[in-house]
Formats: sequence, C-alpha cells, structure tokens
Amino acid sequence: MLKIGITGGIGSGKSVVSKIFETLCIPVFDADSAAKKAMNENEAVKKSLQEQFGPDIYTNGILNRKYLANIVFNNKGQLEKLNAIVHPAAIEMGLQWAAKQTSPYIIKEAALLFEAGSALNLDYVIGIAAPQHLRIQRAMQRDDISREEVLARMDKQIDENIKMRLCDFIIVNDEQQLVIPQVLSLHEQFIHEAKSRS
Repeated sequence: MLKIGITGGIGSGKSVVSKIFETLCIPVFDADSAAKKAMNENEAVKKSLQEQFGPDIYTNGILNRKYLANIVFNNKGQLEKLNAIVHPAAIEMGLQWAAKQTSPYIIKEAALLFEAGSALNLDYVIGIAAPQHLRIQRAMQRDDISREEVLARMDKQIDENIKMRLCDFIIVNDEQQLVIPQVLSLHEQFIHEAKSRS
C-alpha cells in the first residue's frame, strides 16, 4: 500500500484536493483534525497543554483555540512547545489509522508534513500550490481572520517555494487550471504503481 502525503501553505486548497481523492474512494487522514481531536480528547495531551500554557487554555473541558492562537502565533518558542506536545500524538493516530486501511494507496493531509517530520514515513508527497494573494484571500474568508493574522501564520510555515521543491508532485490550484484532471492523473499513476508493487 502506497502512503501519499498532501501538503501546502495556508489557503492553498489541501482539503479541496483531499475531498476529490475521497470521491475516488481513497482514504484520507486529516492530520490537522487529528491534532485538534488530540487536544480535546487525549488526556495526556490536555494535561501537558495545561501545564505548558495554563488552565485558561480550556473552557469547560473544550480547547479555547483563540486563546491558544494568541499565545503561539506570535511566539516561535511557544509554537514549538505546542507542536512538541501535539505532533507526536497526531502522528501516532495516523499510524494506527493507516494500519487499518486496505486500499491500494492512502493519503495523509497535513499543513506541517515536513515540519513535523512525518513526511519521512511516506512514499510520495503532493504539494498544493496557489499564488499568495489567493491563499491570503481564502484563509481570511475561511477562518474569518485579518490579513495580518494570515501573514503571521504563513510566517510560521516553511517558505512556500522551498516546500514545493521538497514535494514529489505539484497540483496547481490557482483558479486558472482545472484541479480534477491533475488529481485523476496522479490517481491513475498511484493505482498503477500500487498494483506493480503487490
């Protein structure tokens, strides 16, 4: 079974591309959702987060994401501490999920695929590329945040050009080129390779 990663900067369209793969009956693991789940449901993670960031990080047992974002997105050291607590739990969830899958290939979607070190366990990585102005616009609309907040988050990720150079394949999501044919082409390639390996 091939293990494929999908990554890209904020607002690039990772989730859109993942949904297309899902319509092709390919299982997708959303690492960012897993991280959020770990922060709300994994008692060891919750305890570590409270020890690191204080009891106000949870309201009635639910993560106060805005409170946490205000702490970590303007402080590189605090962000690294957050990632050190959450990433191992999310990676472990991904490994357990992958062990249960039976399709020719599976996909792991993660914004911080390279930063978290989880790209090392994958056969290929697909980068989703989009112009910065579009990414900013999409993120502002999706998360209801300011341009400055989007730029601050972008600043915490690997430079987009470097990230795309680290990827094995690129899907361009610039609202000029059709995304579905690009996905279908990769899908056929992965199915063919998975069959030749089995």
